[in-house]
Amino acid sequence: MAEQLYDEVVDAQPDEEGYHRGLGSRQIQMIAIGGAIGTGLFLGAGTAISKSGPSLILSYAVAGVAIFAIMRALGELLTYRPVAGSFAEYAREFLGPFAGYVTGWTYWLFWVVTGMAETTAAAVYVKFWAPGIPQWLCALFFLMLLYGANLISVKIFGEIEFWFSMVKVTAIIGMILIGIGVLTLGFSDAGDTASITHLWQDGGFFPKGIGATVMTLQIVMFAYLGVELVGVTAGESENPKKTLPRAINTLPWRIALFYIGALVIILSLVPWTEFQPGVSPFVATFGKIGIPAAAGIINFVVLTAALSSCNSGMYSTGRMLRDLALRGQAPGQLTRLNGHRSPAAAITASSLLMGVGVVLNYLVPAKAFEYITSVATVCGLWTWAMILICQIRYRRAWKGGHLPPPTFKAPGGAWSSWAALAFLVLVVVLIALDRSNRISLYVFPVWAVLLVAGYRGLRRRTPAAVHAVAHDHLHVPGDGGTGTR
Repeated sequence: MAEQLYDEVVDAQPDEEGYHRGLGSRQIQMIAIGGAIGTGLFLGAGTAISKSGPSLILSYAVAGVAIFAIMRALGELLTYRPVAGSFAEYAREFLGPFAGYVTGWTYWLFWVVTGMAETTAAAVYVKFWAPGIPQWLCALFFLMLLYGANLISVKIFGEIEFWFSMVKVTAIIGMILIGIGVLTLGFSDAGDTASITHLWQDGGFFPKGIGATVMTLQIVMFAYLGVELVGVTAGESENPKKTLPRAINTLPWRIALFYIGALVIILSLVPWTEFQPGVSPFVATFGKIGIPAAAGIINFVVLTAALSSCNSGMYSTGRMLRDLALRGQAPGQLTRLNGHRSPAAAITASSLLMGVGVVLNYLVPAKAFEYITSVATVCGLWTWAMILICQIRYRRAWKGGHLPPPTFKAPGGAWSSWAALAFLVLVVVLIALDRSNRISLYVFPVWAVLLVAGYRGLRRRTPAAVHAVAHDHLHVPGDGGTGTR
């Protein structure tokens, strides 16, 4: 009976949400790859290398295992019920209306502040070629350009993300192939000194101690933020039951190639002691090899990575905000779709708030990036934790016979999710211990107070919006259940 109801709901879901399933396998795969490659790798890795040395490779590997556990947990939920507002929907179903409300708004905030940060970053990168252009003007231009693209159709979003991801992938694979050539054939300016022994001979694999390596886990986790974006595409994938598991299953080799592989090559070509905080390790490595246009190439790649993240932010905030509006937890006008079946009203509202980043670029350009990224990591950690907890609750429900079993089971079941949850708690503790990053833990309680106040007000004004029935999607249209929208 549960399986029958599930199939009926999945068949009806696209019509209920109103979206067009226009994202094909090719685009989903590249969105998944692009979500795992961001400015955290191209820029943030320089700071992490200077703090821990070659042992950063181990940090990326350990964090990668946790990320894979999170994504496989998400995979179970996505193949069980693929919906556009996935994280909030699952939290609402398995943890109650308040959890869904908090998760939806928190994930929306995460991508709004990320969009602000990435338009800021993109504007900074443009100054490499055109230092005379005001930073705020570049940020506004990129914001308007991506806003227009997201209004047209989901296919345009998918194509933009496909090519943005292609640039990032090409840059990393190119660097790896060149690096292998330098190490094996000895050509280029780095040929005489390049050696894999740099991984252990310059002070050892843990030159600053195991404690320093552990502290880099928070930097590493920031680099992985956005990997869960593939879950938001569930409601617009042409065949989510096939494309999403395939995209998630390729995550281990993506991490192995793009993160671990790239770091092994970089740290073999250039001793870790030569990397400096705030300087891209890719620029330093290309410069050591002797490629004259290294700085320009990598600047173009990180510009692409920033625009990719902002593009993803507009896409996901629009879907999440509309999902909240459909539930009565955001203004009803935000449910409107345009002629291309894109959530135009929700995208517009989110983009206007991202425009605050443009104002910050005008008022305090030197500190804009720092101001608007302080909360992003904690918002991401909350979303990941909700995915894990919901998967644990879902497994309990299907084992009790209340829900159909998953068609894409996570290895290790609930045990791997509990282990990943413990790892996320460790990351929060590390953030608290880091003086430069603990500001995010100060900002989040303020956000929590705003959420609680908003929820209480919503409960007084619109009780139906917060009194959702558990497993409400199992009510088929016409049965009087709250699943009918």
